[in-house]
Amino acid sequence: MPLDHYGTVLVVAPHPDDEILGCGGTMARMAQAGMDVQVVVVTSGRPPAFSEEGVARVQAEMRRAHAHIGVSQVHMLDFPAASLDIVPAAELNAELGRVVRAVRPDTLLVPFLGDIHQDHQLAFLAAMVAARPRDRTVPTRVLAYETLSETNWYAAPLTPPFVPNVHIDIAGTLQRKLEAFAMFESQVRDFPDERSLITIEALARLRGSTVFSEAAEGFVLVRAIER
Repeated sequence: MPLDHYGTVLVVAPHPDDEILGCGGTMARMAQAGMDVQVVVVTSGRPPAFSEEGVARVQAEMRRAHAHIGVSQVHMLDFPAASLDIVPAAELNAELGRVVRAVRPDTLLVPFLGDIHQDHQLAFLAAMVAARPRDRTVPTRVLAYETLSETNWYAAPLTPPFVPNVHIDIAGTLQRKLEAFAMFESQVRDFPDERSLITIEALARLRGSTVFSEAAEGFVLVRAIER
């Protein structure tokens, strides 16, 4: 089934690489179909926690991966990585809201509220503020993606468990997703680490198998407005 009903897509990535891990195959399939896929990266590393050289390397890796996937535009908010909790909520909400209003996406892909990383939780909350249905320009679909090494490391079922109720077939773009993540050379790990190419492929095969597909990415549908 074509994905053009998702319209213009904006992916909210707390950090560079989250978007490829979580929904890179879906992004590639949408871009391949001629859809406009954009990314907003909420944070970037800052000294002393992150070296300037390391940050520049990750952002260069991100640009290569985005080009490989077919991302049309990336928006950098430049809040401090791993320290989003010190940013006033009003400031984060305003900046992310500004991007959402400028892009006017039909679909918003966001990190999952139950992720262990607080940056992910706060990015989700800010995205939901930006997506409040107060007029007809807001996204009509909001879906949360799963990020290996973040989504399954909290304390489900004490915290929200990721139970996908939307599966998008990525059999035709799984290889492109794996190639894109491999471009994040600083982030790839050896198996059995979850950030290994073997594990990324295994999750896609598992999600696909649950819906009798060769590969898929799972999402939690947060909101759908049918007009």
